Amino acid sequence: MTTNVQDLTDRAELTDLLTRQGLWLDEQRFDDADTIFTPDATVETQSGRSQGLQALAARARRVHSQFERTQHVISNVLIDLDGDEASVRANLVATFVRDATSPEPDLAVGERYRFGAVRTPAGWRFSSVTVTPVWRTGEPPVATPDSDA
Repeated sequence: MTTNVQDLTDRAELTDLLTRQGLWLDEQRFDDADTIFTPDATVETQSGRSQGLQALAARARRVHSQFERTQHVISNVLIDLDGDEASVRANLVATFVRDATSPEPDLAVGERYRFGAVRTPAGWRFSSVTVTPVWRTGEPPVATPDSDA
């Protein structure tokens, strides 16, 4: 494997983008979706599919705003570069707390992330996200069907 300075820079930027995506959810900065995703990005989870910045933000807001606090811990990042495109895989452990005074979380999940990424004039952005559940403790909130599929 040949690695050059541009590859190292791209990997650092993609790792940073992945970290910012977790913070985007934890800090509930849903209006900043354009700093993470392309305008036509898609997200696929076990609850459905959403496409476009407004639909992605609406889905994230619908799920995450039910909780007072969340924590997304992302690890085991693997990046495959192909010019101005990349695939990013990672593990996720996410914890959800409705009441910050509670000694235990209401929900914790382990999932696998798969991202498609593209280089844009504004930098790397995710064009697709697929989330595959691995395990869960606790019960998720009652979901409303996605109307943005």
